[in-house]
Parts: sequence; structure tokens; C-alpha cells
Amino acid sequence: MSLNLYDTMARAKRPFVPADPKRVTMYVCGPTVYNYAHIGNARPVVVFDVLFRLLRHAYGDEAVLYAANVTDVDDKINAKAQAEGVAIDVITERYIEIYNRDMATLGALRPTFQPRATQTMDAIQAMIATLVQKGGAYAAEGHVLFDTQAYPDYGKLSGRSLEDLIAGARVDVAPYKRHPADFVLWKPSKPGEPVWESPWGPGRPGWHIECSAMIEQALGLPIDIHGGGNDLIFPHHENELAQGVCAAHGCEGGHTGDYARYWLHNGFLNFGSEKMSKSLGNVVLVHDLVKQAPGEAVRWALLVGHYRAPLEWSGELIEQARKSLDRLYGALRRAADVTPSTDAPAPKFLAALEDDLNTAQAMAELFALASALETGSPEEKARAKGELLASGRLMGFLQSDPEAWFQGGADEDLKTRVEALIAARIEARSAKDWPRADAIRDELNALNVEVMDSATGATWRLKEPS
Repeated sequence: MSLNLYDTMARAKRPFVPADPKRVTMYVCGPTVYNYAHIGNARPVVVFDVLFRLLRHAYGDEAVLYAANVTDVDDKINAKAQAEGVAIDVITERYIEIYNRDMATLGALRPTFQPRATQTMDAIQAMIATLVQKGGAYAAEGHVLFDTQAYPDYGKLSGRSLEDLIAGARVDVAPYKRHPADFVLWKPSKPGEPVWESPWGPGRPGWHIECSAMIEQALGLPIDIHGGGNDLIFPHHENELAQGVCAAHGCEGGHTGDYARYWLHNGFLNFGSEKMSKSLGNVVLVHDLVKQAPGEAVRWALLVGHYRAPLEWSGELIEQARKSLDRLYGALRRAADVTPSTDAPAPKFLAALEDDLNTAQAMAELFALASALETGSPEEKARAKGELLASGRLMGFLQSDPEAWFQGGADEDLKTRVEALIAARIEARSAKDWPRADAIRDELNALNVEVMDSATGATWRLKEPS
């Protein structure tokens, strides 16, 4: 395997070499579970699912350990619980279940581990105690803060210096901080919020320390790949790296590679000219979207651009994704009698994914295989079908029955009625009885059925819900 990945720390593509090819580890920051996930939240899930599949293909399913955490204690969770008058676990259990179901609809495999912050509290407190003991953290007024001045490599991941952070600091920096960039590891809980006892007083952890503790507990250090959206580079991943390195190796610096060997970050998903976010009120919820379009089409739309580039989200993007999958499933349907001669992905397809997950080029290779399936010799068709199915599987596509793709949601009575109407329409067209043919098409439209005419005959599918 010649996988090359763009490493945020190195600011360049690097050949991927795991620390141990028999135990390849990846951690990706997951959701804060207080509401439905929006489509921007789904982009890293789908992107890193492709990488998870690729690593499993290269090293074996059992050799790849993938952890994607759940943040299940947070100000927004607390606010939601208080608004509903319930405990926070009522909120978090509800939305973890919905989140996992929605991501499965997008074809995402379940991670090997899904650690939760509330289930890692002992490890969190132990890591904080270690940081205090090693001089990387200090207690102040019921808080414990990381001392950024004690760690000379702080800012290395994001490319920011402490001087830059001072210049950008807000005026109302907490008086108990030694430096404006120092961040909270432990803090007092407000009245009505969840609380845990600790050596520094009752309270709860800061966000950043949760991930460091979950990584070490679930996977151990160093991990091979750390992923997430590029909005997490600073402050979350910068802070996570600093505290993780200091706890494991001390704060003298020089150990960034002993925490995560590769850092990968996906670009924003934009809505028009703006970043999609709940605060801007321009979100598209996955939970709603998969009721209007197949999850596979949503997945395709999320992967059409390079993962590191911004992606403009629109209804047209989904429609084009569905048409692209129509083309591929249509080729498979017309080649139903072809027996695949291989179960291996196409070499050019693999090469595209191995080039820093170039999904756009990989999709182009899928179309090339579909063309070969329809125009090649019998031997070429057999190989193309096998490679198309195997390549699609590696990206999470083309695993449905082609008929089910086009006619999914139609019961047997509707299928029988539609097939009879299409046969009658073909007969009317052959007799050049255009009024009758048009009337049948109108009847099919009333059934929410779209007829697709081609040189090889007419096929149909149910239209998307309006």
C-alpha cells in the first residue's frame, strides 16, 4: 500500500507508515449530543469512514482500531436537560441513538470504540493530577488550568505563537489565569449542573481534557491518525496535544510525534457563502435529509469534493449525486447477467484513494468501470463488474440491489401496477397513439413514478418526496 496523507502538523503530504501495522489506530472527534446532527457534522464522519475502510482493506479488519468519541457533558446538554426538566443522560442517550442511526443511514461503519466523557471521569482526573504533578497545570479558585507557558511546543500544530494569542486575547481574561491562553482542565459546576467530586473541589472537566483521556484509555499512545474538522485545529486539538504530551512525556517539548503521528482535518461545509452552523440558523439536519433523499446519495454528495477543501451544500448537489448513482446502478442493472470475475478494487481506483483520499478521482474511476461494463468484451465486462462492485464497496457505495435502488419504497402491488402501465405505454407508443401514451405517463406521475426512457427500454423509480 502506498497511502499518502496530508499531515496538518507537517503541512505536507506524507507516506503513511503506522507504528505497528498489526495495530493501526485512529481517533476522530465526535458529536456533542444535545440535538440532531446537521450535514456539516456528517462530513467528517463520512470522510473518516472512507479512511477507516481503506485502512481495513490494507491492514485487515481486525488490525484497525477506530475510536470516535461522544461528548456527553457540556453547557448545551445541561441547558437542554434543564429546559426539559430531566437528567443529562436522558438527553444524551436520546441523541446518541439518533446520531448512530442517522450516520448508519449514510453508510458509516460503527467505530471500534465510542468512548463517552462521563464514562472516562477517573481517567480524566488522573490525567489532570499528573499534569499538576509535572508542572503543566495549576489550581486556582476551584479551577485547574493548563499552563501554556510551561510547554514550549504550544502552538506548533496551529502555527500560532503565545505572542499572537496575547494580542488576540479578550480584555476580560479571568484574573486567576497566569496567561491569557491558559485553558481549563477542571471547573466548578454551576447550580443545577452535573457535578463530580475531585481533589480540586466538586465540578466537571473542560472539553479538551476529555479527548486526551479518552484517547489514552481507548487506544493508548501514540495513535497513528487523529482526525476532525479544521475548525478544531485551534484551540481544541492544540490544547489536546499539549496536555496529552505533557501528561505522557513531560512538558520540556520535543514529543509531539509521540501523541499522534498524523493529523488530518476536513474542510468546512458551506451553505451559500456562509459556514453552516446552528448559530447562523442555516443548518440542514441529517435526520430530515435522509427522509427526502437516499442516504447513499447524501454520502456521495459529501464526497464529491476533496475532503480538505470547502464544500458548497445545495439541493442541486444532492440531485446530481442521485443522478451519478443512477448512472452506476443503471449499468449494473443492465449487466445483471454478467458474472464478476474478480472481487478486488480497480488499481486506478485504489491509487486515487491512496493519494490523500482523492474521492473525486475515485468517483471518475467508478464511471470508467461502468463504461467498460457496458461496452467491453465479455471478459472486460466480467472484470469491470467485479472491480466496480469491489471499488464501490470500499467507498460505501453500490451495495444495494439495482432494482431496489430505483424502486426502493414501492410495495409489490405498486410495482405490478407500474409495470403494467409501462407495458401499456410502450404498446401505445409503438402504435403511435400519443394521446394514450401521454395519459399513461400522467397516470404514472400521479403515482409519484418517474419513467426513464433509453435505447434499451424504459425503467422507472419512485420520485423523491416533495
